[in-house]
Amino acid sequence: MTADNNIAAMAADGSWLAHRYDAERDSYQMRYLSRDAHDAATFITDDYLGTDTDILAVDRREIISHLPANKPLHFILHSAFCASTMLARGFNLPGVSMGLKEPVLLNDIVGWRRRGAERTAVAERLDHGLRMLSRPFGNDQAVVVKPSNVFNSLAPVALALRPESRAVLLYAPLPVFLVSVARKGLWCRLWCRELLEGLITDGMVDLGFEPRDYFRQSDLQVAAVGWIAQHQLFARMAKQFGPERIATLDSERLTANPAAALASAAKLFGLDVSQQFSGNSSAFSTHSKFGGSFTTDDRIAEHKAASDAHGDEIEKVLLWAEQVAEAAGVDLELPLPLRFDD
Repeated sequence: MTADNNIAAMAADGSWLAHRYDAERDSYQMRYLSRDAHDAATFITDDYLGTDTDILAVDRREIISHLPANKPLHFILHSAFCASTMLARGFNLPGVSMGLKEPVLLNDIVGWRRRGAERTAVAERLDHGLRMLSRPFGNDQAVVVKPSNVFNSLAPVALALRPESRAVLLYAPLPVFLVSVARKGLWCRLWCRELLEGLITDGMVDLGFEPRDYFRQSDLQVAAVGWIAQHQLFARMAKQFGPERIATLDSERLTANPAAALASAAKLFGLDVSQQFSGNSSAFSTHSKFGGSFTTDDRIAEHKAASDAHGDEIEKVLLWAEQVAEAAGVDLELPLPLRFDD
């Protein structure tokens, strides 16, 4: 078999994940991942997949030349700590769809853009990256990708490039989000600062603050600013793309009835689940990050313990954040809520 035939075979097989984009060499790092490997990994990142010596570098233009027409691709976009991984896992439905959990390829394109890449070149790489990620597994109808929220600044571009794609915009209500940040401790507080830095770099934060103001804000205030900025983006996307392509969903509705949420999201995505749909039930009864049994009651108990421990701080920051959002014209409730089937 020639090298060209090998690349053609790889291009036709969704099990060959376009794992990373190497901008310097303009190539993809291709990594073979079975459906079971996807399901077992919290995210499809090196931290969870481990070292693989069989990663193959493939020229971007060469493999793109072998791809067929665009395949169906839909999105779960999120602002963190809202059970998005659980929902993405639920779309591992053989014969229906495959859920991709935070592919690093998209982060690589964001990073390249932040380093000063030219806009049209970024759009081309994004278009090609989406084509690579949309390759189905076997006879699946579609791929559902849940990017890292680092990708959110490019999400409107992705939907513009893929007019047939639809998206669920998933978020935790602000009080729940702040409880999550407080509960997760120092690493999460630092991550929220890193997230805000990226949002500012991407031009997504316009809430009336001067750069020096963030040095005077507490960790939870910084977390709230990041949440509001992403919420503002989601509201704009809902208005821009409308109910035919966008539905919004909060974490409390999702975790209260995950099977109904999954079925309704599948309907939005145009997936045929008439012959097979009980949902990927294991996705709803295990901890999305750490495995093991984890129910809605467990989640409620975790949040109550954090609220009891950090209640005073959370209450004060919540009042402050509500005033910031009001001044910026950001509604804390998103439009176009996902309608659950009766």
